[in-house]
Formats: sequence, structure tokens, C-alpha cells
Amino acid sequence: MATDSNAVTPLALPVLPLDDEVVLPGMVVPLDLSDAEVRGAVEAAQAAVRGGGGKPEVLLVPRIDGTYAGTGVIGTVEQVGRLSDGDPGALIRGRGRVRIGAGTSGPGAALWVEGTRVDPVVPDPLPGAAAELVKEYKALATSWLKKRGAWQVVDRVQQIEDISALADNSGYSPFLTTAQKVRLLETTDPVARLKLAIQWLGEHLAEQDVAESIAKDVQEGVDKQQREFLLRRQLDAVRKELAELNGESGSGADESDDYRARVEAADLPEHVRAAALKEVEKLERASDQSPEGSWIRTWLDTVLELPWTERTEDAYDIRGAQRVLDAEHAGLQDVKERITEYLAVRKRRSDRGLGVVGGRRGGAVLALVGPPGVGKTSLGESVAHAMGRKFVRVALGGVRDEAEIRGHRRTYVGALPGRIVRAIKEAGSMNPVVLLDEIDKVGSDFRGDPAAALLEVLDPAQNHTFRDHYLEVELDLSDVVFLATANVLEAIPEALLDRMELVRLDGYTEDEKVVIARDHLLPRQLERTGLAGDEVTLDESALRKLAGEYTREAGVRNLERAVARLLRKVAAQHELGDRDLPFTVTEADLRGLIGRPHHVPESAQDPAERRTAVPGVATGLAVTGAGGDVLFVEASLADPETGASGLTLTGQLGDVMKESAQIALSFLRSHGAELELPVADLKDRGVHIHFPAGAVPKDGPSAGITMTTALASLLSGRLVRTDVAMTGEVSLTGRVLPIGGLKQKLLAAHRAGITTVVIPKRNEADLDDVPAEVLDTLEVHPVTDVRQVLEIALAPAVAPARQEIPAAA
Repeated sequence: MATDSNAVTPLALPVLPLDDEVVLPGMVVPLDLSDAEVRGAVEAAQAAVRGGGGKPEVLLVPRIDGTYAGTGVIGTVEQVGRLSDGDPGALIRGRGRVRIGAGTSGPGAALWVEGTRVDPVVPDPLPGAAAELVKEYKALATSWLKKRGAWQVVDRVQQIEDISALADNSGYSPFLTTAQKVRLLETTDPVARLKLAIQWLGEHLAEQDVAESIAKDVQEGVDKQQREFLLRRQLDAVRKELAELNGESGSGADESDDYRARVEAADLPEHVRAAALKEVEKLERASDQSPEGSWIRTWLDTVLELPWTERTEDAYDIRGAQRVLDAEHAGLQDVKERITEYLAVRKRRSDRGLGVVGGRRGGAVLALVGPPGVGKTSLGESVAHAMGRKFVRVALGGVRDEAEIRGHRRTYVGALPGRIVRAIKEAGSMNPVVLLDEIDKVGSDFRGDPAAALLEVLDPAQNHTFRDHYLEVELDLSDVVFLATANVLEAIPEALLDRMELVRLDGYTEDEKVVIARDHLLPRQLERTGLAGDEVTLDESALRKLAGEYTREAGVRNLERAVARLLRKVAAQHELGDRDLPFTVTEADLRGLIGRPHHVPESAQDPAERRTAVPGVATGLAVTGAGGDVLFVEASLADPETGASGLTLTGQLGDVMKESAQIALSFLRSHGAELELPVADLKDRGVHIHFPAGAVPKDGPSAGITMTTALASLLSGRLVRTDVAMTGEVSLTGRVLPIGGLKQKLLAAHRAGITTVVIPKRNEADLDDVPAEVLDTLEVHPVTDVRQVLEIALAPAVAPARQEIPAAA
């Protein structure tokens, strides 16, 4: 074991710094004298012993990142001469550890420091534990040296008996880091130093064993693959020889020959056949273990399963197609007329031999835009039925990956063709009706924009040469009828919308809803409820009340839910013994079965409870994603004593609607005297305009005349007529400008029980699109100026205007 250190007189030595290097006692190292610090230390040591005899001594100190270690090694300069590369050098031998003290002076340009020898005395003989450590280290070192082939060093290590020298001998190990060598240098106890050396050498040997094991496994795997490849090649050669001896072609023995036969037998277009045969040649050259062979086989299977030459014959019975559409869908005349026109044109082109012109066939691309529940999705299947074509639906809602449309590259794992190609494959025909459902719900992210990929699919001028990324062969889509459905027109990219023919479905009238409920919804729900058609019937008055007061929507989804709820209630009562069948549901039975109505028209309410029962409230019309709707506008003036001024807008309004409110206020301020309104109140008191249903965002200019009417009603004290609704943009001069969505707005007014509607004069031509039964119930006033709106909408004053102005907001 270690004993007290040999404390000697402090030494004064020149410092020779070693950058990122460590020299331990017993090591002999050559140093390059071309380094200024090395040369300066050696020359200083030579000057110190000049004339006194003995070898020059330097202090070898590790310098890590510019910081000197606290312990160094005293080294003697054994020889000064030339290194192997011809540069001047010195051979220095490490002799013992020195703890570095304070700086001192000395000859030469080197740094001189004082130091104290710290090598402990090792007892002889060694204790048993230390002797075991020596034995263990020699065994590990011998094993490592033999692996490296350093046989000549093994004997030298075995001859070292001094425990301190044996531990320091590990400084020659190349796998030790600089930090580990510094730790060995600073560990003065030789036993502890030897334990560190044993630990690090053992860890290194374990890492080498793992690396050798991995390398061996890899080599064995490579050898196995090479052996399997050679054996399979030999097996193929043997099979070929046997087939020739037996006079067989060998097609059943070779998978690639099977694919070649399938490709040659398939009815493929010429360019597709050439591409498929090229892939078969690649398959013949590919190894069975190559992943490329699997990709090629999957691609060939996909190509062979596509209906390249399969087409269904269109049903050119135009009247029959019209009857099918009328039987399956009530209303929707625009779409039915467009499909009838398409069939008529196809028939005439076919009769004149113009089925294919310029490589393009006569497909169609229609965009069906309308609120939810009006039958856009179900219409696609009816169109396919009427035309005698196959039908396939492609759901695009939430699709964000461009590869979903155009397919993946074949090099990707799990690559598939795009949804368009899969739809053609599913239909089994090259001219199906493809419904692109919810095209306005397509998103985009880092994987690309699917809407941009649809540009080629839906362009009649390009889709006859559509190229899927997976197939990489041209696919003719010009004979496909594409029907794209959407709820919000603004959400469809403009470039994509430009490639489609727009057909608007603005919703159903109450009469159409009654017909749909009677002919379609009721039979379907009777079947789902387990009731026969003669067991429960719904009176037309009950259906009309369900459509008018229990639901208020552009479509019929909620109406179908109400019918289903009604039938479930009747079925449950019958099973409980509370109801006898058959049973006819009348209008009077609805409240007892499914509760009170949820949408009572304003005109049906008590006059004192109506929203327009006070001045400052007007009824407007708006268009939302769910169709048309009635919108109320409320206005109030702040109390003069509050000091409030300016315009306050609430109801989650967009920038365009806020600007419309400013325009309405400015018009009344500048023309108030002409309209006999007390405009002084607009200057002295704050104006607040509110749109109820504050959780719903609102925007657009069409509420301009509604806000103007509400403010004029507030200032004049005249009530706005309950049966009047209005829509139109207002200008600073009081002109009423045109708006969009007139049909949906008039349908909403009809559902809400409105009887009088004010519209811009320039929208008068849009009345042609409104169903006649709706126009018969509405008194429509086309106007060009706000003054006309006020004359129609405001009720006659019953008291002086100043007395009717509310005192507070």
C-alpha cells in the first residue's frame, strides 16, 4: 500500500506545456523543437545545467483549453537531434510526478516554477490485494495487445513488477481520452491509479467485443444473402434446363413470365402496354430479395386491374332520365336541366360521329354549391342512375396531402395511386360519375395543396392526359362526369372554381319540403322504424308545421330527424300499449308527441313581444353557410349625461359590415334635415348598433339599408313594420346597391313569415330564379334610394318624434 510521500526540497524547473497531451512517468516521448515553447523550455533547462553536469530537466505540464493542470511530470532531456521527418527534436523521459507550486525565476525565456515530488513509496513485497490487481491488469493488457498484434510489447508488460510503473504504463493506451490521462496523472496513490487503468481497459475490451460481434453478424448476413442469391440462380438454371428437356416453355416456373403473359393478354392501350412490358423486363432482371421486385409486382397488379377499355353505354332516353331525376329528387330544377342538356348533347354528338374530338371525350365538370341538407351528395347517385353509369364517391373533407389526389411516388414504402385512380378502379369503368364530396373542405399544409392537384383533374382541356405519380402513364378522364359539392363558394380556390360549371342549390321552399317529406323521408323512416306504410300516416298539415315551425333550414336534414323522432314516439307508445295502430298524425298531435315548436314566425307572436315593437329595430336578410337567414339590427342612443359619443358596434362584425354602419350614420347626419330627423342627437349622443347572435361572425355590405332604417326609426320614433325585411348595400348618397344571394334570402324570408321584402332595383332580374310559389306569398319592392326604403318600412308616426326617442342606451 502507499505510504507517506518522499518530501524533498522544492525543485525549480522550466515549464514545457503539452497541449491536449499527457506524459506519465516512465514514458519516453519525442517533442518537436520547432515549437517556440518547447524549444524555450529545453534551452532554459540546458542553460541551468551548463557547466554543472547532469541532464537537463523540464517540467511537462498538460494544458487543456489554455488551463494548466496542477500536477506535472519531471522529465529529463535524453537527447537533442533530428526527428524522423528531419525537424529538430528532443527525446524526453518522464521520471516522476511533481506538484506545481509558485512561479520563480530562471535562465532562458521559459516559465519557471517551483515543484515538489509527490511519488509515494511502494512497499515490497506487495500486499495480496495489490498483487491481484497487478495480475488482473497484466491479463487484460495482454489480451488487448494480442488483439492488436503487438506481441513484442506483451513481454515488456509482463516484466514490469512495480505497481506504480505498471499503472503509468497505461498512458500509452490510445483509447484513453485526455481527461482520463490527466486523472491518472493527478492520482498519486498507485493502487487507485491501477484500479482506474483496469476499469478503463476492461470497458474498452467489452466495447470491442460488442463491435466485433456486430461486425460478425453483419458479415454472416451478407454471406447468407450472397449464398442464397447464388443458389437461387442455380435453381433457376436447373429449372430452365429441365423445362427444355421436357419440352415445356417454363412459364409456370417463372413469375416474371406469368406477368408477361398477363400483360400481353390484357386489353391495354398501346402506351400502357409498352410501359408494363418495360417493368416486366425490370422484374426479370431483379433479384427475388430485391425490394424493387415487390414494387414492380404491386405496380403491375394495379395497372392490370384498371378498366382501361371498359365503358358503360349512356342511356340516351332523355325523357326516361328526366323521370328518374324527378322521382328521386324534388325540386333542384337547375341541376336536372343541366344533366338533361348534357345527355341531349352527348346523344347528338354520338349520332354525328363526334364522340371523340382531339383525343377528348365529352365529360362534364359541375360544382354543386349550396347549404347542408339540400341533397347535393345524394344527387350524384341519382345522376349516375339516370345516365346508366357507375357511381363512385370520393370524400375530400379534411384531405391535406397532395399525394391523396395524384398518388405517391413508387419508391416510398406503402405507395398507392391517388384517390382519382382508385375511384376509376372501384367503378370498373372509364366513364363513371365521380362525386368529389366537400371540395371546399380541402386543406393544405407542408405536404402540398390537394386543391392545386385537382386543377388538372377537373380541367376538360387537360384531363384526357392525366398522369398519376404512382402509375406514371397517361389516364384519360375526359369521359368522366365529375360532380363536386361544396357548402361555401368562397372557400373554393378561384383557379379551381374557374374549371367547373357552377350550379347553385339555394334550398327548398316549404311546399317542396312537404313533398320531399311525404315522398322520400317518410317512407325511409317508416322502414327504419319498423312500421308499415299503412300503420302511421302524417297529415299534410302536420308535415307543413314540421317544416315551418319545428325546423328552419335550407335543407331537409332536421326535417327528417323530426319525422324520425315522431315515428319513434308513436312506435314506443304502441309497444307500451298507449297507442293503437293505424294512426294518423295531425297538426294538433305534434305538440303532445314531440313538444312545442322551436321556430315561431315573428308575425305569429303577440305584437307587444315582437322585436320590432320598439323604435330602432329593423329586420334584415343574410346568407350563411347553412343558407339564408333573418337578421335583426338594433340601434340605441346614449343618455346625453353620460358624455358618450361616437359609434359603437357589437355582434362580432367584419370590417365590411363596420364600414356599412359608418356609411349609414354619415348618410343620416348629412341628410337628416331632408328626412325630418333630429340629427342633432347624432352629434351629441353616442350611437350603438348591435346585431344579436353575437357568437356568430357576420360580414358583408348587404345590411347597409337595414342599419340605416334602424337608425332612422330610432331618431323618428316610428316603428319598423313587423312584416318587412330588407337587403341592400347603401352608399353615402343614399343609393341602394345590388347584393348577392337574393334567392336564399327570399327563401329565408318566406320561412320566417315575412310578407314584404325590399330589394335593390338592380337585383330585380334575380327574381327569375326564385320559385313562383315563394313570390306569390311575398310583396317585393325593388328600390333605388334609401328614401324609398324608409317610406315602405317605417310605420306612420303616432306621436311627435321627439317624444319617442329613448332616454338611454
